[in-house]
Amino acid sequence: MRIKSFQALRPPVELAPKVASLPYDVVDTAEARKLVEGNPYSFFHVSRAEIALPDGTDLHADAVYNQAAAKFREFQAKGLLAQDHHPALYLYRLIREGRAQTGLITVCHVGDYEKEIIKKHEKTRKAPEDDRTRHIAATNSHSGPVFLLYRDSAEIDALAAAVVKTAPLYDLTASDGVQHTIWRIVDTATPWISAFSKVPVAYIADGHHRAAAAGRVARERKAENAYHTGNEEYNWFQAVLFPASQLRILPYNRCVKDLNGLSDEQFMEAVRSQFTICEKASPSPKQPANISMYFKNRWVGLSWTPAPVKNPVAALDVSVLQDRLLGPVLGIDDPRSNPRIEFVGGIRGTGELEKRVQSGRAAVAFSMYPTTVDQLMAISDADEIMPPKSTWFEPKLRDGLIIHLLD
Repeated sequence: MRIKSFQALRPPVELAPKVASLPYDVVDTAEARKLVEGNPYSFFHVSRAEIALPDGTDLHADAVYNQAAAKFREFQAKGLLAQDHHPALYLYRLIREGRAQTGLITVCHVGDYEKEIIKKHEKTRKAPEDDRTRHIAATNSHSGPVFLLYRDSAEIDALAAAVVKTAPLYDLTASDGVQHTIWRIVDTATPWISAFSKVPVAYIADGHHRAAAAGRVARERKAENAYHTGNEEYNWFQAVLFPASQLRILPYNRCVKDLNGLSDEQFMEAVRSQFTICEKASPSPKQPANISMYFKNRWVGLSWTPAPVKNPVAALDVSVLQDRLLGPVLGIDDPRSNPRIEFVGGIRGTGELEKRVQSGRAAVAFSMYPTTVDQLMAISDADEIMPPKSTWFEPKLRDGLIIHLLD
């Protein structure tokens, strides 16, 4: 696969802790407003620009993208962001609860995405893809990286081990306790580029909409450029590449708002017809082929004997839940678009599921065993698509620390 160094736009060291923000898509407007209180430097002012606009503003209104572009220009004018004079690569280590993962911040070519050298495992939805396309175009930047993984390489591991012995560019600990350390690689980029040229494929862990939007913006600019060569900066998008063995996937849990017209007894009868029931279960399943269901203020275990299947998607616990219960019993025909289902990232814990059911926001909740990295790669290699919201990666990368400009 192709990577290269680039002239990053980034904050000065002393302001990096204030500028760095969570990815735009893991918080809603209210949460973003709360997180920026007392912090005019937060990159949420760019990535969630609607926080400066009146309540009820359409998130996809022109005013939102105009505000994002204006704040991005303002950050640069005030020196909150400045462009490096020379191209570089960056090594990015995150430590959460004593567990470290270290990846390379670089830019990848949209052609590799289009040719499936960078593999997908989920479909994008039109509205979020349109949103990211407009945001990239408005700010002329990729401000948040696509999260990629690759099968481990001893050569790349050795390069990373040498870099982490040097002094870092940034070293900060976020409010959630995650330590973020970044090293700048200027004079030794060539060995990294050579090592990644031997990596046959990479996999999108998180950021399908960012990657798809980057491809769309590149195609639009190609159409407008009579002298397009394929080497222009808009043909490249920012990514962080991590070795697969270092990554951890948390479960992506489900809540359903109602029982699709069934009584409590009818619902439980349907559940028993599909699963083996354990009347007292742990809130978190301990192994695959097990789901914990929160219903009527108690946890119930659902289990089954996996059948041999050729399709790796069908073997996923989230697929079994969808195919046996959510679809035929609860009427969740398309979990991508049905408004009666909510997805809850595992980082929020099972207490969030209990709260939603107890408050009446949901009638029933399902705590899942996490999908594995090996399953993700197997499904991508088979050119299959996972059900939506099958994986939740932690810790989350930070936006606003390293930014790629499109020209």
